[in-house]
Amino acid sequence: MLSGKTVMVTGASSGIGAAAARLLAAEGAAVVVMARRADRLRELVESVTASGGRAVAAAGDVRSPADVARAVSVAVETFGSLDAAFNNAGWGTLGTPLHAMDDADYDRIMDVNVRGVWNCLRQQIPVMLRQGRGGSIVNTSSTAGLFATGAAAPYVAAKHAVAGLTKAAAAEYGARGIRVNALMVGSTRTEMLADAATRVPGLEEHAVARAIQRRLADPEEVAQAVVWLCSDRASFVTGASVPVDGGCSAV
Repeated sequence: MLSGKTVMVTGASSGIGAAAARLLAAEGAAVVVMARRADRLRELVESVTASGGRAVAAAGDVRSPADVARAVSVAVETFGSLDAAFNNAGWGTLGTPLHAMDDADYDRIMDVNVRGVWNCLRQQIPVMLRQGRGGSIVNTSSTAGLFATGAAAPYVAAKHAVAGLTKAAAAEYGARGIRVNALMVGSTRTEMLADAATRVPGLEEHAVARAIQRRLADPEEVAQAVVWLCSDRASFVTGASVPVDGGCSAV
């Protein structure tokens, strides 16, 4: 499905990002994986290459324009192009009321989730424009980008912003063949959710109850949507907020 394409994945050291990198490579893409945890990236690259795929690591922080620019350069220098991107890096906190949220936590949430996507778009789009054959960009938003969840105001604001950036970029570059979509991801079995569940009693049970399917997503299920949106099979899909949430947003 993705043979001959190069895809950049941020937040690739665990969870949805790691699952997407593996599946993208299995579908034929050359994958550039980016995250702060270099040791995790090395393990991921070794796993992908051992399975016959192509992958290279570019450790860095999406909050840093220089780190993002370096990852994009690694893609072009190693594999010759950048055809698609999955801007997945994110961070959030739960359980702290708006009035009690520290400025530092607010800043980190906005910087990772919003500025991180902004930095990626600003580096990825020029390369795709120069190549002259379009491309596909998928940004990770959340069901929190559709409606409010309790005690998570900055995260809700950040994920709404990601949805807005996605629509704006799709509108600006659609005529040049660059598709930009957002995944509105529901509660998924990741390290981030497991960590939050240790601090917020009943969090997982509440998330399960909200989904029509009455379960959490596996990272691989979200990764399937990423692969489709990055491929030419989604050639007429852009500016969309695609729910992968077990029906949470339907009720």
